[in-house]
Amino acid sequence: MPQLPPLALYIHIPWCVRKCPYCDFNSHAASPVLPEEEYVDALLADLEQDLPAAYGRQLSSIFFGGGTPSLFSPQALGRLLKGVEARIPFADDIEITLEANPGTFEQEKFTAYRQLGINRLSIGIQSFQEDKLKALGRIHTGGEAVRAADMARQAGFDNFNLDLMHGLPDQSLEDALDDLRQAIALKPTHLSWYQLTLEPNTVFWNQPPTLPEDDTLWDIQEAGQALLAEHGYAQYEVSAYAQPGRTARHNLNYWSFGDFIGIGAGAHGKLSHPDGRIVRTWKTRLPKDYLNPAKQFQAGEKALENDELPFEFLMNALRLTEGVDAVLFAQRTGLGLDSLNEGRAAAEQSGLLQVEPTRLVATARGQLFLNDLLQHFLT
Repeated sequence: MPQLPPLALYIHIPWCVRKCPYCDFNSHAASPVLPEEEYVDALLADLEQDLPAAYGRQLSSIFFGGGTPSLFSPQALGRLLKGVEARIPFADDIEITLEANPGTFEQEKFTAYRQLGINRLSIGIQSFQEDKLKALGRIHTGGEAVRAADMARQAGFDNFNLDLMHGLPDQSLEDALDDLRQAIALKPTHLSWYQLTLEPNTVFWNQPPTLPEDDTLWDIQEAGQALLAEHGYAQYEVSAYAQPGRTARHNLNYWSFGDFIGIGAGAHGKLSHPDGRIVRTWKTRLPKDYLNPAKQFQAGEKALENDELPFEFLMNALRLTEGVDAVLFAQRTGLGLDSLNEGRAAAEQSGLLQVEPTRLVATARGQLFLNDLLQHFLT
C-alpha cells in the first residue's frame, strides 16, 4: 500500500480580461461583474465533496490558478481561504500562491492579498517588449510589467515568480536575452522560463504566427540557461529556475507524484486513498455548468491501474533535473522498484536515463527528449 504523500489544493478561477491567442487553459473572457459570491459558494461545496480523501491530513500548499485569479477581490478570496481552513488544517509553513497579470495589479488590492496569508505571487509577464506583447494578445505593457514586480515587493511579497516565454513570433536571440535580463533585474525569487508552443484549440494553432527557426530556438535555450545560472537561478525542472531555497513547493509536490485536490471549473485532482487506490478526478469545465445547482461538480474520475503507475509517476518525476530518490517510487505507487527494471535498463542503454541505482534521473539528453524516455515505461 502506498504511503499517503503531501496534500495540496489547486483552486481554478476561470475568468480573464481577454483570452490570449496561445492559451489552451480553461479560461473565459470575464463579464463586467464577476459572480464572486456564487463561485466561492460553489468552490466550498465542491471541496466538501472531496473531503473524505483528505481526512486526517493537512494542506502543504494552495495554488490559485486560472484564468486570472487576481480579478477576484480580497474579500472573496479571504472568505474562500477561511472556508478552506475550516475544512482542512493548514501546515504551519503553508505556501499559498496566487497567479496575477500585470494589468490586474492594484497596490491596495495586493497588500490586502498579502494580509490574507497569500505569501507567494506568480506574475504572468511573458515579455517586456511591446511588439511581442501585442503579438501574444497581452493587455499589459512592458512598463506595467516592471511596476507589477515592484508593487509585489512593496505589498510585502518577498517570494514571487515571473512567467516569461521565449521562442516568440519573430524573436531573435538578443530579443529573448533582453527579456531575460529585464526579468532578472527585477530580482524575482523564481523564474518560469519556457518556450511558446502552438497548442490545439487555440487561435495560434489555427492561424500560426512565424516562429524562430530551430537553430535560433536552440541558441536561445543555451544562452538563456547560462545567463540564469550566472545570476544564481538554478534549474530544477524543465522550465523552472529558482534562487536557493525558493523552489515552488506546490509544483514540486505535483512533479513528485504528490496528492492534490482540484476545485473549480475544469480543475483536475489526484488523490491516494488508504486502500491503495490512486484516483484522478476532473471537474465540470464550463463556468455556467459549474455554477448550475442541477449539475455535478465532478465530471469524471479514473482509478489508475498498476500497469499505468510507472508511466504516470515518471511523467512528472523525470521533469526534475535532479530526478527523485528511487525509493519514492515505491512510497508513492505501492509497487516494487523492480517493476521498473525492464524499462530502466532500456532507457539507460539508450542514454536517456542516468545509471544511478538509488535515483531516477534523466540524462541531459533524456530531459530534451522526455517523450522518447517515457516510451520505455509504457506497457
